[in-house]
Amino acid sequence: MEQEKGSMSNRQGPEVLRGRWFQLFASFLIMAGAGATYLFGTYSSEIKTTLCYDQTTINLLGFFKDLGGNIGVLSGLVAEVTPTWFVLLLGAALNFGGYFMKWLAVTEKSPSPSVKNFPESRGSLIAIVTQIYLAVYGNDSKSLILLIGWFPAAISIVFVYTIRPLRPVKHPNGGRVFHHFLLISIVLAVFLMAITLTEKVITFSKSAYAGVTTVACVLLFALLFIAIREELLVWKLKKQPIIPPTKTTINTPNGEVDKSKQEAMFDDKSCFLTLCDKPKRGEDYTILQALTSIDMCILFFATFCGLGSSLTAVDNLGQIGESLGYPNKTVTSFVSLVSIWNFLGRVFSGFVSEILIVKYKLPRPLMMAIVLLISCVGYLLVAFPAPGTLYVASIIIGFSFGAQLPLIFAIISELFGLKFFSTLFNCGQMASPLGSCILNVKLTGPLYDREAMKDLTAKGLTRSQVKQLTCIGPRCYRLPFIILTSVTFIAKFLFRL
Repeated sequence: MEQEKGSMSNRQGPEVLRGRWFQLFASFLIMAGAGATYLFGTYSSEIKTTLCYDQTTINLLGFFKDLGGNIGVLSGLVAEVTPTWFVLLLGAALNFGGYFMKWLAVTEKSPSPSVKNFPESRGSLIAIVTQIYLAVYGNDSKSLILLIGWFPAAISIVFVYTIRPLRPVKHPNGGRVFHHFLLISIVLAVFLMAITLTEKVITFSKSAYAGVTTVACVLLFALLFIAIREELLVWKLKKQPIIPPTKTTINTPNGEVDKSKQEAMFDDKSCFLTLCDKPKRGEDYTILQALTSIDMCILFFATFCGLGSSLTAVDNLGQIGESLGYPNKTVTSFVSLVSIWNFLGRVFSGFVSEILIVKYKLPRPLMMAIVLLISCVGYLLVAFPAPGTLYVASIIIGFSFGAQLPLIFAIISELFGLKFFSTLFNCGQMASPLGSCILNVKLTGPLYDREAMKDLTAKGLTRSQVKQLTCIGPRCYRLPFIILTSVTFIAKFLFRL
């Protein structure tokens, strides 16, 4: 009897590790590590100082970061022809390789190229990563780059064989389990926000940061206990005797048979012949039908304005704090607040939009217009700052940025159906880095550099005499964020159409 119990417990361990709920927990950790790209605002000033970059060049780096983070088509194509473990290893290698080379450049451990070769150049769970960084490295922004390089890569390697395709299985309490996951995530977000705000009043020692990191990790790994509990429940259900299914006969009406024949004939048509014969909104569009529709053009331009402005604000957060005279530690708090409220915005818009559309018939484009209007308030707080308003602006910008993404997901599915949803979503999402390119690289960066050059001229200096081109004062980002507010306001009206 004892041997039988021992063999059962020995079988339970591998069952849990191979189960879908443990796989979900592993996916949460991988996504938490992947969110480290939003920490760009924390260490961008180190890149700017060490490599003597101007703000336009820093914003160009931020654009390529956003571009890589939004091109899901390439990883999807790789996943189509390779196993899942290869995709995870490839992502880990690219993540570590990219950040490691950046760390080598910032710490000046790699040799500098000859200046003669470049005559024109002179070389949020994010809050969790931030707390780990403060606990391990203190307030060293250069070491943060190395942490972002190895930490997410290590998570992907640890769970490289955990993430794999599984057959769908009905779970008796699947919805309740997801609510438990969500509840713990919200508690973790509130805890991290409380710590972030407490840092403004109390100076934490390295041991205090270690304690905070421990509590955050305990809350994070509480998700693991839920996964183990559910896997044990599934394992027990499998041991129960199977009731043989009753024999049923399904009669298909002739109308449905004719309808399926019509759908087959429709699929045989040339894709070019269906461009002018678009289905109704909500039905399944082909990729070309969706991309050439007026709805997609409006949605693309509105996303270009809305998410492009949000990405611009997030990427410039480090320089905004620096221009307003905040210390580096406080700038890190702003990045944490943006990340935490980014998460809360996603949760809020996902749940609340579903309630509003079911109970009050409030369309999601109208909700999107409201979210964009809220983001305009955050941009104006940056353009016309007062003492402490950057905390409020970080919360508003983070919340509105996170709230936009689930709404865009839902709007695309409601307009063009679910048949080609993943492809259409990735095509629509490309508007985000394109907006960042125009609004961040071509607009915000040059305007900031122009104001910084005015400061140099007033001091009687030239660009070659200073290592870092820095602008100090509220005027540095005033005009760019007034323009971002105007652009976002245009997007608001487009979503009302």
